[in-house]
Amino acid sequence: MDIVDLARLQFASTTIFHYIFVPLSIGLSLLIAIMETLYVVKKDDGYKRMAQFWGKFLLINFAVGVVTGILQEFQFGMNWSDFSRFVGDVFGTPLAIEALLAFFLESTFIGLWIFGWDRLSKKVHLLSMWLVTIGTTLSALWILAANSFMQRPVGFEIHNGRAEMTDIFALLTNGQLIWEFPHTIFAAFTTGAFLIAGISAWYLLKQRDIPFFKKSFQISIIVGLISSFAVAMFGHQQAEYLIHTQPMKMAASEALWETSSDPAPWTVFATIDPSQKKNGTELKIPYLLSVLSYSKLSGSVPGMKELQTEYENQYGPGNYIPPVRTTFWSFRIMIAGGVGMILLAMYGVYLMLRKRLEQPNKWYLRIMLWAIGLPFISNTAGWIMTEMGRQPWTVFGILRTEDSVSPSVSKGQIWFSLISFSTIYLILLFILIFLFVRTTKKGPELADKVEHDIEDPFDQEVTTHAIFK
Repeated sequence: MDIVDLARLQFASTTIFHYIFVPLSIGLSLLIAIMETLYVVKKDDGYKRMAQFWGKFLLINFAVGVVTGILQEFQFGMNWSDFSRFVGDVFGTPLAIEALLAFFLESTFIGLWIFGWDRLSKKVHLLSMWLVTIGTTLSALWILAANSFMQRPVGFEIHNGRAEMTDIFALLTNGQLIWEFPHTIFAAFTTGAFLIAGISAWYLLKQRDIPFFKKSFQISIIVGLISSFAVAMFGHQQAEYLIHTQPMKMAASEALWETSSDPAPWTVFATIDPSQKKNGTELKIPYLLSVLSYSKLSGSVPGMKELQTEYENQYGPGNYIPPVRTTFWSFRIMIAGGVGMILLAMYGVYLMLRKRLEQPNKWYLRIMLWAIGLPFISNTAGWIMTEMGRQPWTVFGILRTEDSVSPSVSKGQIWFSLISFSTIYLILLFILIFLFVRTTKKGPELADKVEHDIEDPFDQEVTTHAIFK
């Protein structure tokens, strides 16, 4: 591997690992806010226990996720100094707002939520969790505003070899952000919903605390169904937008070397040969690519060979075709995961309406337990497709990846930081899984104990014991 590939590998590892935690925090905060709302409205203490129990998972995830975010920031200064110098003026505003407004909003009110059960009124305490939800969502908005600039740069001018922001409203109304943000947020809601549904399914299989986990499953599966459909809808809108702004990424995601026929078929499976720029065996569905690209049963899609010629004329000599196999299969993994979640959520809602959730559906509950991983797999595949499909650009059409790395960093330094960060991540992952499993096995009765343990928020020993035991 050369220095560029090593730096990309490290960026991928840190970003993917950090992104395990971000959507889960967003999704869990929404579901906990819904549960506590039901507690305030219905005056049913069962929903209070529910919010407290699932809040345990949110706190663990939030604590570990913050550490991964800090580590991720280090690599920009280490491996991507030329990229940071180029986009620093543009990225500075949204990232500063994310840290100073959104992150502090969620951090402050999650503290009030932890320690305020017996100190705040029910409505003020409920407001705290909704503000946590708003804060996590706003964090995603500002981060995605920066990422959208990399996909479709707007609102800037080039001065002295740097991109300088001229219009922040152009950044916030970027068409890429308009479709990417809801697609990502609803995917986060789905992530939280499937975690709660999967753990609830485990309890239903064990026949433990059935009323509690039956309600948890019902709430989460409804949110999961609505959110998974929304993910698909906004994903479709993104595809339509992509065909106009990044046609090469769209062509790579379809392994489309030659411009398609009209109407264009969608390729389900293909054996891809990038060296020969052709595919072997293919399985296609007629008309479907035209529908995905234009929402109609007609329309051709430009192929990579044609686009390569256009890009050479526009940007100069070079290879503008991204890693086709990675882009193609990550897109299909994302779609398969999304379809699987929709089908599982639909069947779960069907069982709920027919009052047949617990028995005799052990096979479904077992699948739901394993389906906890589906949104994480889909989220990761989606981001791989989004970032890899943009290559060879770091900022599309302006800054190439090979021109973004730090000029003074050596291979040995990158290897050292890659191994070090990966080791830290493995330790954090072990801690997360250990705490999640332990909390799951102890059950909802832990929530009552936590509430008792944190009566004195200034007692460091008691507070630490309550949050991490």
